[in-house]
Amino acid sequence: MRLRPIPPMLTEVVQAALMTCDGTEFFPGKICQFCGGPLSGYDTRTKRFALLLDTEGDRTVGVILHRGYCRTCGRTIMPEEPFYPGTRIGSPVIDLCKALSVSLSSGHVAEMLNRMGVKVDRWSARSYCNLPISPPPTITAFGMPVPVSIITLSALSGDPRGVGRINGDEVLTACNYPSRYRISR
Repeated sequence: MRLRPIPPMLTEVVQAALMTCDGTEFFPGKICQFCGGPLSGYDTRTKRFALLLDTEGDRTVGVILHRGYCRTCGRTIMPEEPFYPGTRIGSPVIDLCKALSVSLSSGHVAEMLNRMGVKVDRWSARSYCNLPISPPPTITAFGMPVPVSIITLSALSGDPRGVGRINGDEVLTACNYPSRYRISR
């Protein structure tokens, strides 16, 4: 099967959507979700969200997770983050894999993502395409199914506040994260 060319505008939309999340911070809130006790700062971790290919080489897009410590029950609380359980890459990339896997094999999905400038190896693409989750809502754009999360994140990239200043809650909303799991800050 021969892959059709990818419009440069689609590549720009995908790259802009993923770059919008670079440096986004996620906080656990102020109240423990288990006992209701107060949370204090514990530590900060940077987690890889995506790996993009550009003319200068690979570029890592990372998000910052601020973990909290409950003074009452002693638990370490992780903030909500835009990752599917058990995965090591951001949910918009997995949404792309799932949307493309409806009509393409996992090897072709990996090739399409690489041509869009998103670095995903064949074995990772295969496992992401076979995740037991339903395909994301998509919009047909440029003759391909594009996940709504990508379109929404790319719209946020045009925000006048600039890249890297997007709120973690905005990313969770764009990635269709269920609001019933969100913790108020």
